[in-house]
Amino acid sequence: MSYTLEQFAGECHEILKDEPGPGGRRKVVALLETFLKDDEFKAANVPEGIPARKVLYEDPELGFCILAHGYDGASNSSPHDHGPTWAIYGQASGETEMTEWEIVEPAQPDKPGKVKITKIYKMSPGMAQAYDEGDLHSPRREDSTRLIRIEGKNMDGVARLPYEPV
Repeated sequence: MSYTLEQFAGECHEILKDEPGPGGRRKVVALLETFLKDDEFKAANVPEGIPARKVLYEDPELGFCILAHGYDGASNSSPHDHGPTWAIYGQASGETEMTEWEIVEPAQPDKPGKVKITKIYKMSPGMAQAYDEGDLHSPRREDSTRLIRIEGKNMDGVARLPYEPV
């Protein structure tokens, strides 16, 4: 039997309601890795041709969102955080090189912050990673990829401060 989005969202809800902090997020990472091993789940929720950002589920009580992302070809993101919230990235297909960053100089509304690399690693299909509030990271993709991302709240329209590598 294949997993469904409703099952995944329900289990995420229960975990995050019982343990809303970083420990609960690590449990959601493990859960997401299990669901990402299910080809039918991936085909139903992150199929070929999925747009760059599609909200699949928004929890009415806790506010977290489950999103699908599809990227055609290579792409590279600047260092960023998720503003006032956290994010979990789960690789469904392709490979992402993820870089984690440390703040050297905080960002200001009129001036980008400065950051330095602390860690670089590859995310392959079935892997997931949590980024807590303020954790800076940047994904780089050399080819097409698809992923599931969970945001602590819907980040549509939330302004974030920019960062530049030094």
